[in-house]
Amino acid sequence: MRKIPNFFALRAFEAAARFESFTLGAQELNLTPSAVSHQVRELEDYFGIPLFVRGNRRVETTAEGKRLFESLDRILDALEASCNEVGLAAGEQVLTVHCAPSLAVKWLGPRLPQFMLAHPHITIRLSSGPEPIDLTRVREIDIAISYGTAREGAGIRIRPLGPERIVPLCSPSLLDPRIAAAVQIAALPLIDSQLSRVSWPDWFALNGLRLPTTPRTSFDRAALAISAAADGMGVALESVRLAEREIARGALVEIGADAFAPLARDTHFLSYRQKQADVHKIVVFGAWLLQEADVAG
Repeated sequence: MRKIPNFFALRAFEAAARFESFTLGAQELNLTPSAVSHQVRELEDYFGIPLFVRGNRRVETTAEGKRLFESLDRILDALEASCNEVGLAAGEQVLTVHCAPSLAVKWLGPRLPQFMLAHPHITIRLSSGPEPIDLTRVREIDIAISYGTAREGAGIRIRPLGPERIVPLCSPSLLDPRIAAAVQIAALPLIDSQLSRVSWPDWFALNGLRLPTTPRTSFDRAALAISAAADGMGVALESVRLAEREIARGALVEIGADAFAPLARDTHFLSYRQKQADVHKIVVFGAWLLQEADVAG
């Protein structure tokens, strides 16, 4: 038996906290304000702490009340989504995908409308986060797309999304075509991507160049580094997959494409449970993803 307070008291608290009003919360729940107040008081007695600071016209959550409200808000959103999924028409499926943030924003997100148009009966639930998901424990995720590495485990299949070219990128406004690429990159400000699989020291060593000692701006997301480079802040050492839109519209250009040593790495990885390998939504999305990434079967 789960040790949780009365659900009706939790629901009354959530509505009152969201509206910052017992009266408005009561209207939504078709209750009287005194009934909502009574249920909130029951919840406060359960925890042994006040959850609201009560005023004349409005109420405000205490620090503990705010934490409870934020947790309840997420839980009720998930509960509502689950109930909606139960009511889907026959043949419709929900696919939950967890993706590395920069890939989700820069590459996967812009492509999802194509997938949804081709497969209207598959509803995508997309979340993102920097850490690789452990699919042996996080059962609500169907597919994980991770950056840098993937969490291995019994029954987990992992497929790389193919090598990505990692190159120096900057705004064309920073470049002078009359000056050699090696000379320019030594003088331009450099941008660090903290989680990148290739660092500037690696790149300069690969090309037999001396690493500048000037300070480097640093970002913890590739998407931020790419945006900074497009804004003219300096040179980012990043994947052309993640920067494809900026490159396509001319906001970023590769420095010294013919002058510097080529560099490519397997950077993003697709993971799913082997026992679900034949599930239609997994098969369809996985095949589409690998095709978009230009990975041979």
